[in-house]
Amino acid sequence: MILLGGMTKVYLLLGSNEGNREQNMLKAIQLIELRCGALIKRSGLYETEAWGLKEQGKFLNQAILIDTNIPATTLLGELKTIEKETGRVETVKWGPRVIDIDILFYGNEIIDTTELKVPHPYIQERRFTLVPLNEIAAELVHPVFNKPIVRLLEECKDNSSVSRFVDLG
Repeated sequence: MILLGGMTKVYLLLGSNEGNREQNMLKAIQLIELRCGALIKRSGLYETEAWGLKEQGKFLNQAILIDTNIPATTLLGELKTIEKETGRVETVKWGPRVIDIDILFYGNEIIDTTELKVPHPYIQERRFTLVPLNEIAAELVHPVFNKPIVRLLEECKDNSSVSRFVDLG
């Protein structure tokens, strides 16, 4: 585990495809900073095709790195609360959502419980995760595959669209 003064480096992925996507993500990041830990890095925003359930609006996705002293399962509970406070309502799996916050990595711990799997089990299959993560952590080594993010992105077979988001409005 990466510990700096009792702190753990945690990579999160945020996504939104309902309502004001940028505002949803900003609000979620503010709440994460307030309750979970210091924001160390954030990727740019990426507009991405939906994954899993394709027939829905495009997502904005962003990877962030925080420093936290909150245990992983407690952090998951806090992130779920932040999702609800930001307007998320549970619908169908992989369906549209106001906000989604996934724990990608918690230090280099491997956690496999019914409620939490870390590293996130689909990282290597999703360009919408790998592209923003690669921007802030290209050399981060996945503790299960023992490969850096940049290599996982090169090997990813997902060909869905992921492009830098520029708000022209």
